[in-house]
Amino acid sequence: MPEITDPRYTSNRTAYPVAPVKLIIQIPCYNEENTLAITLAELPRDLPGVAQVEWLIVDDGSRDRTAAVAQEWGVDHIIRFEQNRGLAKGFMAGLEASLKAGADIIVNTDADNQYCAADIPKLIEPILLGQAQMVIGARPIQQIEHFSPVKKWLQKVGSWAVRIASKTSVADAPSGFRAISREAALELNVFNEYTYTLETIIQAGQKGMAVVSVPIRTNGYLRPSRLVKSIFSYVQRSLITMLRIFITYKPFAFFVWRGSIPFSIGFLIGIRWLVLYFSGTPRTHVPSLILSAILLLMGSQLWVVGLLADLLSVNRKLLEEIQLRVRRTEIESGVKTGIQPDTEPRLKSRER
Repeated sequence: MPEITDPRYTSNRTAYPVAPVKLIIQIPCYNEENTLAITLAELPRDLPGVAQVEWLIVDDGSRDRTAAVAQEWGVDHIIRFEQNRGLAKGFMAGLEASLKAGADIIVNTDADNQYCAADIPKLIEPILLGQAQMVIGARPIQQIEHFSPVKKWLQKVGSWAVRIASKTSVADAPSGFRAISREAALELNVFNEYTYTLETIIQAGQKGMAVVSVPIRTNGYLRPSRLVKSIFSYVQRSLITMLRIFITYKPFAFFVWRGSIPFSIGFLIGIRWLVLYFSGTPRTHVPSLILSAILLLMGSQLWVVGLLADLLSVNRKLLEEIQLRVRRTEIESGVKTGIQPDTEPRLKSRER
């Protein structure tokens, strides 16, 4: 790919591609009147390697002046829900609106100014260089003072579990500070209504996307997390999310391994029963025989479920391919003809 040396498109002596790049920074918001202005004040309007930078706010049914603050700060796109629909829905609505607005790269950040906006060039550089399709900002977890020791440990364990499930090297899986290429955004689907952070990484890894981490800085503490209301609830929901995604993308492996446990135990008990039976023992050991049969049946049924789920996953992949083509056609047609993001009864978009 041709490169340029124009200083407007270089960073740290790195030459970026010639093609003009449009970047949209999206922020999901819910009652962020007190923090949104602080966050917006830090966002850039010019970036190395980027021809155009725009801002997008997803107002997730806020009951305060969140939308008014966004308008006062000249936000380019405002998506509004009449009712609160959750962080995951807001994130996906932002992706869709950004794609329809012609974004080549989408940067997601939080409205509480947790992440240092000055690190956005570092975040998007792997995508500009063609080295990644998704980049996750890795926070210095151990240095964040308002994180309790338990939360720090859970962040570490959770990120390890996501790395295993996604086959990536993401250091900070729950981080919401991330950059996503246009092609990656087109392929993402979030089914979970709680959060998008873990699901998108696992999904990207299972789809074979290049996912990398870059170290980023954090700002001062402004408000408590609205996502982590309790450690137990967060861990429970995160585990369910990871389990659901793994079953969705690796159903055969999941059910075969689970079925192998009761089947193996039942097989060993059955061997024991045969040895005792043919050795002429006076006892019949009928309970062992029944237990062996039950365990063997359980294991076999799980294998059959895995086989059926694997066959269904083939159909899911075909549907995802169809969805990708339809989505790409609709969005790219809208961009070429200048059509703005769709307006729905509960979803409104405003262009500056």
